[in-house]
Amino acid sequence: MSAPPDNPPGQIGSAQGQGHNLGLGLADITICESEICCIDGKEGRLLYRGYDAIELARQSTFEEVAYLLWYGALPRPTEFKAFLAGFTGSMALPMETTMILRMFPKAATPMEVIRTAVSSLGHWDPDSGNTGLDASLRKAQRLTERIPLLISAHQRLREGEEPIRPIPGRSIAFNFLYTLFGREPEPLVERAFDAALVLHADHELNASTFSARVTASTMADIYSAVTSAIGTLKGPLHGGANTEVMLLLEEIGEPARARAVIEKKLAAGEKIPGFGHRVYRCEDPRVDPLRAYARELSALHGDSRYFDITCEIDKIVVEQTKVFANVDLYTASLYTAIGLPKELFTPVFAISRTVGWTSHILEQWSKNRLIRPRAEYIGPASYAYIPIRERSRG
Repeated sequence: MSAPPDNPPGQIGSAQGQGHNLGLGLADITICESEICCIDGKEGRLLYRGYDAIELARQSTFEEVAYLLWYGALPRPTEFKAFLAGFTGSMALPMETTMILRMFPKAATPMEVIRTAVSSLGHWDPDSGNTGLDASLRKAQRLTERIPLLISAHQRLREGEEPIRPIPGRSIAFNFLYTLFGREPEPLVERAFDAALVLHADHELNASTFSARVTASTMADIYSAVTSAIGTLKGPLHGGANTEVMLLLEEIGEPARARAVIEKKLAAGEKIPGFGHRVYRCEDPRVDPLRAYARELSALHGDSRYFDITCEIDKIVVEQTKVFANVDLYTASLYTAIGLPKELFTPVFAISRTVGWTSHILEQWSKNRLIRPRAEYIGPASYAYIPIRERSRG
């Protein structure tokens, strides 16, 4: 056995692993079979249970897509009517949750608030403790309905306003915008936001979805698994890219300045937010419908400045790097045209992705096995223990 160095490195195994290719970040590692979502990164296609997500965004609704992802098929009219009736009973936040929202410090960010508030919702769920499939589906529906209300209620409280109760029978997109702004959204705004929810509903095993499945695999409850997902989404390497895009648009200010600013950043080796993807090798298919809605809403409100800047950035980056736009690029100008503040861009992601998270949680439970990967140890081996009094002090 060898003796340890007198001054061991502060970072265990920091040098020994250089040159290893173990799928760092689990890149291209398949960890499960799933029937929920298919990403064709080469051809630029996104399917939800066999249906083209882009077509769903153009023709369907977020509620219908939720039904598809949870139940595995598009609903018949009578099934869908009963399904929508179930949402009505989930529309109000528990009184205790609203009290909790009032207690958060003003410095608390929206992502910190919904992480804690979603965890608290489980305490007042009438199906708490019931892990059956029907009960879990009801919980998924309640979470999908209530997370938008958490976000809008907290935002209004931050601004010194009182939360607004949603209107039964209206869409999730409608009620989020209504309870946030205190007025009914214009039809095109509601439709654009609904399409954005559809396009963000699922995306296979992104970091937050994987986190949800890992937690679910321990047989923790659905609120714990969704809270894990939200905590993962809070990290800037997963959520937040569209916020970074918006900050870039504000920095540029005018379309005429786009080329100078972007070329300077590229020359300095800076990453331009809203470009590149771990899976897609072409333009993210979600970009096209989001770009179209961003164009329409910018024209509707008579201010296309941020949309025009985005188009310039898109052209310049692709021209100079051959790296294509991802879903975040046009989401920034779209959400700004809707009127959403930057700090809500990532929480809004959670509104739609809750459907995907809960679908994966339910699928994990349907054939569960604890997710427990291994690590290749690259640290030192076979040190002999030396009593503390005999160790050198050097």
